[in-house]
Parts: sequence; C-alpha cells; structure tokens
Amino acid sequence: MTSSGNKNLYTVLQVGFPADSDAACLLLPNNVVISYGILHQESARYANLLVSLGVQPGDRVAVQVEKTAAAVFLYLGCLRAGAVFLPMNVAYQRHEIEHFLDDATPRLFVCRPESRALAGELAAKACVPHLLELGDDGGGSLAGSAAEHQDTFATVIRRGEDLAAILYTSGTTGRPKGAMLSHGNLAANAQVLHRLWGFRSGDVLLHMLPIFHAHGLFVAIHCALLNGSPMLFEPRFDAGRAVSLLPRATVFMGVPTYYVRLLAESGLTRQQCAGMRLFISGSAPLLKETFDDFKTRTGHTILERYGMTEGGMFTSNPYDDERRGGTVGFPLPGTTIRIVDDAGTPVKTGEVGNILVKGDQVFVGYWRMPEKTREEFTEDGYFKTGDMGRLDDNGYITIIGRSRDLIITGGLNVYPKEIEEMVDGIPGVVETAVIGRPDPDLGEVVTAVVVRQRNETGVSLTETGIISALKGTIAGFKVPKQVYFVDELPRNTMGKVQKNVLQQKVLSGNWAAPAEAYDEGRIRDN
Repeated sequence: MTSSGNKNLYTVLQVGFPADSDAACLLLPNNVVISYGILHQESARYANLLVSLGVQPGDRVAVQVEKTAAAVFLYLGCLRAGAVFLPMNVAYQRHEIEHFLDDATPRLFVCRPESRALAGELAAKACVPHLLELGDDGGGSLAGSAAEHQDTFATVIRRGEDLAAILYTSGTTGRPKGAMLSHGNLAANAQVLHRLWGFRSGDVLLHMLPIFHAHGLFVAIHCALLNGSPMLFEPRFDAGRAVSLLPRATVFMGVPTYYVRLLAESGLTRQQCAGMRLFISGSAPLLKETFDDFKTRTGHTILERYGMTEGGMFTSNPYDDERRGGTVGFPLPGTTIRIVDDAGTPVKTGEVGNILVKGDQVFVGYWRMPEKTREEFTEDGYFKTGDMGRLDDNGYITIIGRSRDLIITGGLNVYPKEIEEMVDGIPGVVETAVIGRPDPDLGEVVTAVVVRQRNETGVSLTETGIISALKGTIAGFKVPKQVYFVDELPRNTMGKVQKNVLQQKVLSGNWAAPAEAYDEGRIRDN
C-alpha cells in the first residue's frame, strides 16, 4: 500500500486541519492555546517515543490519566505509530485495571503519578514492559520523555481494518469485553457525523466530556479535528463554567445529566445561548421533560442521537428537520437498522423489538473473544445491540429499554452482574440482585437488593458496611448508592430473579429508603 492509500485515522483527520498551522486547536482553561501546528508536532514526538519503546503497529497502549492536552497528543501519537489505544476511566480500581492489563497485554501503561504504586504492581504482574506517568497538569515522565524526541514523524500506513482502539465495555457475565474499533470504523463514523451535523467554518466546540470513552474521545474530538475547529477544552463538566463559556462556542455535546444541571443554572438564558448552533445529547436516554424544558428556556432544540461503544453512533435526529423528544431519530447515512422479534423476524411499525445494526462504523469484534463475537452478529452481518426499540410511521426510532440489564448512570455503563459478584463476595451476603433506580440527575443510580445472613444476635451486615467494602475496589460510579435488604429474591418458575418485580417495589415505595444515602463521587464519576 502506498502512502497515498494510507487509511490511518490520523491521515483522515489531518485533511481537515486548517492551512494556517497557527490556527487554534485546544483552548485550555489557563489561557494556553495549542495550535494545530503544535498538535501535529507534539503528536509526532509522542509517536517517536512509542517507537523508541519498541511499540510496534498493533501493540496496545493502555492509558489511565486525566483529560489534558498531553493525553490528546498521546492518543494521536498512538494512531500515527499504528498502536492500539486503550483508554481507561480514572475511577477504575485494582479489580478493573488488573483485568484490562491481563487481557489486553499492552506494551506500555500510562498512569497518573499518584497511582504509580498500584500501577507498577499490576503492570509487573501482567508483564507490561513499560510504565510511564502523565500528571493532571500534563507533566510527568511521559511528557518529559516525549519532549526529547523529534517533532516530525511519517504516519504509519494502516489499512481500514487495522485496529485503532480497544474500549472495554462491561459484560453480562461480569467480565468486561474489549470492543475492537478499526481505523475504518472510526473514520466512517466521524465523516458521517461531521456532514450530518452541519459542521462549518467558524464552529467552536465546547468540550467538557471525559476522553476515556467514545463520546468525548471519538465523536467530539474527531468532529472538531475534521472541521479544523477550536475546542474549548475543559478538564471536566461544570455547569456554571459551561454557561459562562457558551457565548464563545457554537456546538456543545453532553450526556443528559449535563442538561439537567445546566437547567439548574439561573444564568442559562436565551441571550447566553444566542451564538450557539447546536446542542447534542447522547450516552443515555434524554427525558422528554428535560428536552422540553431546555427548549423553553433557551430556544434551542437538543439533538438526541443513539449509539454505543461497539460502533460509535448509529442514529441521529435530523439537523435540518424536526427533532422529536423521546426519540433518537433515523439511522445514519450508510447505516441499516432492523427491529426484529426474538426469532429474527422484523416487527410491524409501532411494535417493540430487538435493535440490530449494520454499517461501516460497527466494531470488528470483541478482543480475544471470537465465540462471543460470533454470538453477537447475525449470519448476514447485523450486530445485536441488546437494546429494544420501535419505529413510528415517520421513521423515527424510540429506544424502549434494554434486553440486557445494563444500567446507565450519568452516561456511564454499569452491568449488574459485575457488581453482584463483588457484593456476593462480601462476608455475610447470601445473594444479591443489582438494579437501576431512576434518578432525575444521573438518569439511573446503582441499587443493590441483598439477602444477608443473620446470626444469633441479629443483623450483622449494614448498608454502610457493603458500600464501604466496595469503595476503592471498583469505580465510584459502580458502587451502589442504596442497599435494600430482603429475606429472599423474587424468582419466576425457571428460578430466574425477577428484577422487574424489585424495580416495581422500589418505584412504588413499598420499601422504605435506607436511612443512609451514599452520595460521594456522584459528580466526579460522571
């Protein structure tokens, strides 16, 4: 393959870079401006560093750091070197990190300096050859080492089917699965979204999403780079800060929780949003109430879309036509969606069925899980999303629920099986069922229903005890916010726990809420 036929994602994105290399790319909170020229040079330094460490095309680079400009340089450097980028939520703890390193076998693990001790222990155990640090201020051994390398690099030639990233998504078996995304997958999705959402000259993206998952790392950054646009690159979401920055932006992407919190800000007015072109929501269902309230308050109609880790975006409400609250719009151009019954037969318009999707953005498969990959695709190549939905007479798709019991809290995915296994391992627990409880801020919160042992003196295990046992072991957003205790879990005739019965009891108020509510980490872990 010649360089002119290079399908490396970086070369695709680079086509959109401004002719003026001094044009702003990242506008940081400390008034530092990273130009597109600097972005190109710094990504070259990081690519050269990776090569010097022996990172070959296809090798994995695991990264658990905060959102900084240097983290973006590292991501783009990985693309340019042909490495496979593996981002991790900074909230992940020993249990999760250990699995990712063992499973992905990266050649390099980049951690925060304060996590060095644990990272070093787990990296050594997983035989990871190199460990470097990247601090929240963009400093550390990684940045220092990159600075010693040249600022030019010939981007490695990649085919469209070559892997660009692996993102782990929790599994119903309790074992997180590595979704393999190719250069072609990511390029196809970025190009479609860039066109569909009308990106144009003069656009400025207000970027407040984390960059350890597809929404912030791929959807947001790729669209901006393809457009050669500046990004107001904020380390995390802050509603007050967001409102103050809206006059400097034209596009904002967020999860539903962000919009709920924006609406709580008195400064969110039509005047403050006058220069905005587009508000986009995803990663979790947007309540119709939030959709309507935002439109009334700002005059802007939120554009809701639908996708998942295993392929980025699948559908979107239209940019130039009616955006219907409660729906996720239409399949993207080049994407085909089927809604079928359990036998695979298409259901009638208005009926609920299983959502299947096919398109160039759909992932390659699950890392080192060929059997699971085969199970998740139909014979004619459609991916089984596990989501339930229906199609109306006008072609709008509505997500009804999930055939799998995924919980989405603040835009982050939690699979109950993983949490149930952790709780079941706590002394005094007989068995556990984990469900999602509706929450006006986070969409859903993790809630555990526990059958506990009793001793001669009575109850020996409390809500506080269970929550304390999990804190620091798994990510904070996965820790149950409430624990209910029951004598036994409801089951059907086949012995399966009836989680719908548990959810109905919680919603009906048949159970009194626990006296203590665990609230720590709600904002940080979003």
